[in-house]
Amino acid sequence: MIRVLVVDDSALVRRLIVTALAEAVDIEVVGMARDGIDAIEKVDELTPDVVTLDVEMPRLDGLGALGEIRGRHPRLPVIMFSTLTERGAAATLEALSRGASDYVTKPSNTGSVAEGLASVRDQLVPRIRALAGMRRLAPTPRPERPREAAAPVRRTARPAGPAEILLIGCSTGGPDALAKVLAEMPANLAVPVLVVQHMPPVFTAMLAQRLDKLSPLTVREAAVGDVPQAGEVLIAPGDWHMRVETRAGRVQVALDQGPQENFCRPAVDVLFRSAAAVYGGRCVAAILTGMGQDGLEGVRLLAEAGAPIYVQDEATSVVWGMPGAVAQAGLATEIVPLASIPTKLSVAVRR
Repeated sequence: MIRVLVVDDSALVRRLIVTALAEAVDIEVVGMARDGIDAIEKVDELTPDVVTLDVEMPRLDGLGALGEIRGRHPRLPVIMFSTLTERGAAATLEALSRGASDYVTKPSNTGSVAEGLASVRDQLVPRIRALAGMRRLAPTPRPERPREAAAPVRRTARPAGPAEILLIGCSTGGPDALAKVLAEMPANLAVPVLVVQHMPPVFTAMLAQRLDKLSPLTVREAAVGDVPQAGEVLIAPGDWHMRVETRAGRVQVALDQGPQENFCRPAVDVLFRSAAAVYGGRCVAAILTGMGQDGLEGVRLLAEAGAPIYVQDEATSVVWGMPGAVAQAGLATEIVPLASIPTKLSVAVRR
């Protein structure tokens, strides 16, 4: 059983989470806390496998509690429970930068109770299972080192020409990974960067603003008709698939709200598939930490065209789902720790 501590100042929200998790036979709620101080005490007392943590609470808020929990239990997965607002997004991104493992958004007040339960269940249960599983695989911190022996790597064919675009896909743990990668990219990067990070609306705009302050590159949320420019990072907006297409002889960004792929919108596969059609092997792609296997089929097309594919290793991933799927399929050119990815991408683009 995966032991979960639920922390929220609202009795109604606590009851909603407990009810949603009760449907999972492998998850047990071992306790509840009403504020950050209560949460810190309950973590020490109950030793849960995962904590769900509200952002705004009396006495001690989620950010304050997170800092204390991280100091005492550095490997304990903590999932922030946030409102779908600019304030909630900003607080959640700050929590992720301080070591929160992931987040889910609270259901809106406009839906029914059944819809709220389904929303919480569908968001929380897979994250709890994935994060608890990663913690049990790695109970103590491991050094950042490549995992060449863990999965096959492929010999990259010579691409048809120099790289014209850099593609990045990520999910759970992605905001912090993106911050570390984009902060180390050269300001004179000769190609545009397109990013799909699994996030809802509002959150992607706030993420772009945050990354723009950290990176020497210009980072913003993508818009329909954008022409990708060298040294610019475009992030797919929440709830919109992002594609590239050729119109009037030039490459432009297209956005649509087509069906979810891999239970995601935006989906990495949508972007990578379109890039393979437009650029062929003249791409460089990276798959960073994330749950599930979104990006696998898009990577397959890019790899067949000769594009180099860099995958974050398991030791530095919050969840080795997306990168692990690519690695285990033998599609990765190289499997490397997060700290090495900026240099690998920069060199690959220059080549």
